[in-house]
Formats: sequence, structure tokens, C-alpha cells
Amino acid sequence: MDFFSVLTMIGGLALFLYGMDAMGKGLSKLSGGRMERLLEKLTSRRIMAVLLGAGVTAVIQSSSATTVMVVGFVNSGIMKLSQAIGIIMGANIGTTITSWLLSLTGIKGGNFFMTLLKPSSFSPVMAVVGVIFIMFCKNEKKKDIGTILVGFAILMTGMETMSGAVAPLAQNEQFTGILTMFSNPILGMLAGAVLTAVIQSSSASVGILQALCATGAVGYSTALPIIMGQNIGTCITAIMSSIGASKNAKRAAAVHLYFNVIGTAIFMAVFYSINAFIHFSFMDTAANAAGIAVIHSLFNISATVILLPFANVLEKLAILTIPDKKSEEHGQAGDKDMLADFARLDERFLDQPGLAMAECQVVAVKMAKKAKEAMNLAIDLLTIYKEEDAERVHLLEDQVDKYEDMLGTYLVKLSAKHLSEKDSRTLSVILHSIGDFERISDHAVNIKEAAEEMVRKNMKFSDNAREELVIFSNAIREILDTAVTVFENEDLELAKQIEPLEEVVDHLNLEEKQRHINRLTKGKCTIELGFILSDISTNFERVADHCSNIAVCLLEVSEGEFDTHEYLDILKEKNSDNFESEYLKLSEKYALPVRKKTSGSGN
Repeated sequence: MDFFSVLTMIGGLALFLYGMDAMGKGLSKLSGGRMERLLEKLTSRRIMAVLLGAGVTAVIQSSSATTVMVVGFVNSGIMKLSQAIGIIMGANIGTTITSWLLSLTGIKGGNFFMTLLKPSSFSPVMAVVGVIFIMFCKNEKKKDIGTILVGFAILMTGMETMSGAVAPLAQNEQFTGILTMFSNPILGMLAGAVLTAVIQSSSASVGILQALCATGAVGYSTALPIIMGQNIGTCITAIMSSIGASKNAKRAAAVHLYFNVIGTAIFMAVFYSINAFIHFSFMDTAANAAGIAVIHSLFNISATVILLPFANVLEKLAILTIPDKKSEEHGQAGDKDMLADFARLDERFLDQPGLAMAECQVVAVKMAKKAKEAMNLAIDLLTIYKEEDAERVHLLEDQVDKYEDMLGTYLVKLSAKHLSEKDSRTLSVILHSIGDFERISDHAVNIKEAAEEMVRKNMKFSDNAREELVIFSNAIREILDTAVTVFENEDLELAKQIEPLEEVVDHLNLEEKQRHINRLTKGKCTIELGFILSDISTNFERVADHCSNIAVCLLEVSEGEFDTHEYLDILKEKNSDNFESEYLKLSEKYALPVRKKTSGSGN
């Protein structure tokens, strides 16, 4: 094997690895994170968890990616360790689909249909179709399908190139001598584990082994222990991912390792014990790509069937390996909830952008609800002041600030990934809206401080002012509740109902201030109370503005518009009749009471 053959083999390996990566990313992007999100929800039954783990891994073409996600889920508290075990076992089964796809390179036969099944026949067609989809289709899903087709074609081309480059090695005595060394079960297993740990993909290392089978020099006695080692080597990715994670996340990685080590030990002990007495005849024959796929699948399915009933034992073994400390940290329930939410923003998920985006949505909605809770509590303080509620407003505002920092940082990192069109829109909406929710919590603190000042100075609004403030407060509660619902559900129709209410709030702000001036001139109110009422009214009006910003951002992004003032004008023009009708209905609903003018009384 000369220098140029080595160069060809390396080039084939590069194409093979790139094709596998491109196909996996295309499949993952096409699924839009839906498959990954199922992992959170359908893992209560172990059999379902195994099937789900196998299905997700078959789609994203990487057991390493699945186990890393599982480590992230367990780390964030989304998933219990007991739920993760079934998915880890299923991931090992799902990864064998790649070896079956690669086994197509070994198809032999001269008739038309057999020739058509060979990758060398259909890969060029898939590449052409894929390139057409990528270059000429505007539909994003078709582009993703194109990426999958091109990735698969490159993968198969790389496989064929590697197989062709190593074919002359069949006549090389040194090469066959090295392979004979790996017939030793321990050495073969170590070789497979090291190779897989280096390239961090059991699918890729199995593919390399299948390419070497094209030489005819690799026997089953050599291939079998290498395959066993490959299953152990793939654990390195999850182990590395668990560094710095929670104890349960480390335990999930440990379960993955124990499953493969124990499964390999049982399989090899049983197989070689039987072989010592029977001596399987196929062990001395040359391995082929299909045979490698059979062994790969047989091992992983057998290991799952044997060890699934003992899943609780694996869990206890992992807990014994990574025990709890006697002194555990304690904190307030609110802090624990917040930390659990932040754990969802796990950098492990960034390699699966659809899943990462879904987790961002969950955390952003939690932030929005905390801002709403802070505002509602602050409004309540104007009527009945409670010290614990005032402290709660401050705590919520502090938490919302932290949510904004965490989400903003994570979303910037996520924006650098390959996102689907829908996820890109969602990211833009969240990134713009979290600032508005943070400001709403700031206004809640301002209102809380106004209530504190009134209690401290023993001041009270007049009966008329209190009645009007309740009406104004109810309008703010409704617009904020609507904005949070719009944000959570991405409801475009409901978003259009916010702007008429925002106009009503603007009118209430002006009218409330005018009524205060009237009361002031009649001696029914003091200047100091007037300042407080004006501050409350201004904060209410600004909360409505932020709610409007959230709704308009969603509408703008969905329609590709990015000039807020211009878009609002267009929105009012397009829906002039509906807008006016909704505005009049809300104006009536939140109309301040008409005061009769009597001698010595003010409005």
C-alpha cells in the first residue's frame, strides 16, 4: 500500500465522517426537536423508554448524542435516573441502524435490480436530488431533506473510497499479521474501545471495520471482540459530558458504562465458553459488512433483553459508585425552582438546537409568569399592604433579572447553531421579549415602593381615586395576562387584541391624571398623594407598552416586518373595523365612573 493509497483512504475516511455528521444534522433539524422532546414525556414505562431511545437514535444517527442529551436531562432534573436507563439501552439498539445502511456496500450480483441496490448506483442519484433541493427549493424542509440525501451520498462515497483504498492490504502479510493479534479477545476489545473513544462514535468505528472487511482479511474471530470494544468505547462521550454536572447526571453516564461493560462481559463469557466446546465454524471465515451489522445488532439487543429486568440494580450500582454526601445544600423553594429552570439551559443541548430551543421556551415562559406574579402582587399591595408580599415582589424581580441574564447568554450561543426557520423566529421573539418582561418586574417594584410610601406616611387615596385605580388595575391585569398567554402559545390572533387594550390604557392614564388635578383643585387630594398616584399611573401605562412590544414582536417576526411603529400603523389600517370595535368594547369595559358635579365636590 503506497503513499497515495494511504491518502485515498484518509480522504475516504474524511468523507465518511463528514457524510455521517451532515446526515445526522439534517435528520435532527428535519425532526425540529420533536423526537428529542418526546424523551422528556414518554419515559415512565421502561419498555417505552427503550423503544423511544432506539427511535431517537435511529433518527439522529448517534447513540453518543442521545446519551449526552439524557445526561443533560438528568442534570437539569427533567428526567429521573430510573427513566434514563431505558433510553440508554434503547440508544445502543438504535445506533445499529447505521451498520445496516453501510452493509449495502457489500451487495453482490450482476442483475439490474441487485446492481440498483448498490450504493455506487443510487448514491449519485441521491446526491443530485439533494443538491437540487438545497440550491433551488425555498421550502426549508426540502432543504433539510436535501442535506440528508447529500450527507448519505457522501457517507456511502467515503465508505466505497475507504474500501477500495484498503483492498490491496489483503495481500500484505504485515497487515494480516496485525489483524491476527486482535483475534485475542482482550486485545481486540481494547483496540475497538480505543478507536471508538478517539473518534467518539461507535457507528463510525463500526463503519471503518466494515470497510476493512472489504479486504477479505478480517475474520469473525477478529471482528467480534473489536465490536464488543466499540460498544465500551462509545461511553467516553457521555462520561466527558458529565464532568461538572450533578451527581445524578454522572450516575447516568455511569449506567451507560456499566450497561456496556457488563453486557460485553456476559456476551463474551457465554460466547467463548460455548465456542470452546462447539467451535463455531464461521469464526475462521472472512467477515463481511452484513455479518458485522448482524453481530452489532445481536449484541445490543441481547444485552438489553438480559439487563432490562435488572435496571434497578444498575441504578443502585451507579449510586454506590457516586454516593450522596451527608451534608446536602438547602435553599428556599423559589431558589430551587429557579436553579432547576437554569439547569434546563444545558450546553449539552446546543448540539440539538431544536431541543435547546424548546427548553428556552419553557424557561422563558417561567420568567414571564414570574414577572406577571410580581405585578399582580404589587397591585394587591395598593389595596392591602402585606410585608411578606412586598418582600416577594423584590425576590421575584431579582429572579427575573437572573432569568434574563441566563436566557440572553444561552440564546446568543444558540443563535450560532443551525436553526430551523421556525426556531429562528422563536429565538428572535424570546430574545426581544425577555427585556420587556424584565422591565415589567421593575415596574412592579416601583408600584410596591409607592404602596410602601403610603403605608409609611399613613396616607390614603380618596374613595373616588381608589375606585378608579381598581378599574385601571384590572385593565393592567388583563393586558399582562393576555401578553403572557400570547408569548406562551405564540397566539397570533390573540396578539392582535393587545393593541386596542393598550390604547385604552393610554386613555386611562391621561384621564386618571386629569381627574386627580380636578380633585386637587377642589381640595380633595394632596400634592404628595398626587405624585404617588401619577407614578402608579405612569408605571401602569409603561407596563401596557411592554405588553404591546411583546405582541407586536411576535406579529412582526411571523410576518417578516421589523419596524414597530410602521407595523402598528399597518396593523391598525388592516384591521381598522375590528380594531375600532375592540377598542370601543374595551373602553366601555374599563370606563371610569362618571361623577356628578355638586357644590364643594370634585371629580
